[in-house]
Amino acid sequence: DKAPLSKSLLLVPSAISILLTLLFQHYQKFFAYNLQAVKEDFQIWRLVCGRTICLDLKDTFCSSLLIYNFRIFERRYGSRKFSSFLLGTWMLSALFDLLIVEITQYVFGITINSLPSGFLGPMFALFVPFYSSIPRVQVTQVLGHFSITNKSLVYILGLQLLTSGSYIWILALSGLISGICYNSSILKVHRILCVPRWVAKIFSWTLEPVFSSAEPTNEVRVGMGATVDIQRQQRMELLDRQIMMSQVAQMRRQRQQQGGMINWNRLFPPLRHRHNANYQDHHPSEQGIPPPTEVSEEQVARLMEMGFSRGDALEALRASNNDLNVATNFLLQH
Repeated sequence: DKAPLSKSLLLVPSAISILLTLLFQHYQKFFAYNLQAVKEDFQIWRLVCGRTICLDLKDTFCSSLLIYNFRIFERRYGSRKFSSFLLGTWMLSALFDLLIVEITQYVFGITINSLPSGFLGPMFALFVPFYSSIPRVQVTQVLGHFSITNKSLVYILGLQLLTSGSYIWILALSGLISGICYNSSILKVHRILCVPRWVAKIFSWTLEPVFSSAEPTNEVRVGMGATVDIQRQQRMELLDRQIMMSQVAQMRRQRQQQGGMINWNRLFPPLRHRHNANYQDHHPSEQGIPPPTEVSEEQVARLMEMGFSRGDALEALRASNNDLNVATNFLLQH
């Protein structure tokens, strides 16, 4: 949802790659990233074909998973800005590919005539905003020392893609450099290499209806979270609230069937008889009596909306020092 460009990049190149591998293998030569043909024969069209479609299914699979994870940028910034980033880094990485190949040949004497095919330069460029703008949240630890975060899987996929070919490190290096250049506030590359508004409108009218997805009907629309993770957390909180409300309704029905009230002596016995332990002769002085805890009417109203009486809500909030969660748990368990 809200990521038509990511969906098109996920479906179209993957489908073409599978067809070229399984059915039309004799057409694979037109999608090879042949640098020698580009430099000597000026076959510029090979840059478009060779840097768009993967000829290795393993690279196709890893790229598809990365696109699926990087769709958060399209949802956060919009399709036009996301497509501008992909276009800009694609053009910059093509230039850096040629420069790195020439430097490698000049320094190490290694002649490189072809590179792995696919939309790999912009994929590695997306790791730059992923590293800088996506917050790192620790999920768990392995052996007590190695932290597993919400970003670990994406980095593992990038490492897997990096080790899939002999010269793919050139594409990774050029992609990272292009991502840094495009994100730089000093170079202002994003103002030059961007998709014009009229082009974005044309694609939104023609292609967006084809690749757009309807909003999931099984998920409740809540909040205005800035990221997908925040929106998912909001949905989880709403689900927890609905489960709590169902538990409240069930407990209320049970109390109505039993015809009894909450046994506060069993619920808060130390709080009810605290003066017996702290004072002698059961006659505390007026100066030693603590002032009553002020209870928020808003929290009382929330507990009453769950089905509890006002007296029970007031007593639970006072006993729990005005903590709504503790009061709710006490009311649910007793």
